[in-house]
Amino acid sequence: MLKRRVEDTEAKLMEMDGVEGVRMRLMVGRRDGAPTFAMRHYTVSPGGFTPRHQHNYEHEVIITGGVAQVEHDGEFHTCSPGDILMIEPNKLHQFKNQGATDLTFICLVPVTFDCGTPTPGS
Repeated sequence: MLKRRVEDTEAKLMEMDGVEGVRMRLMVGRRDGAPTFAMRHYTVSPGGFTPRHQHNYEHEVIITGGVAQVEHDGEFHTCSPGDILMIEPNKLHQFKNQGATDLTFICLVPVTFDCGTPTPGS
């Protein structure tokens, strides 16, 4: 069994086009020998946002803190702690922090897609 705490895991600043104020912690992933899923913990600073993007694999999300505006396939949804989302493959999506405190969420993705291609950030 693997056991670790969110706050004991390094938060890496996401540095890429279309991202502002986002830190990601890889909680469980390929490096741990996870055969199927990776678990990632995101922190988005007030006013920050993830990239507006799409990919050919699903991911599941649970909002754990703050208020998010989530774009999903051209529609916008306000989400708060306890909301659970499934982002289907190939759907354009983005998370924006709409509140005055950090937005936090946990995201599950497959560790590989397309018959073995490593999923980025897994």
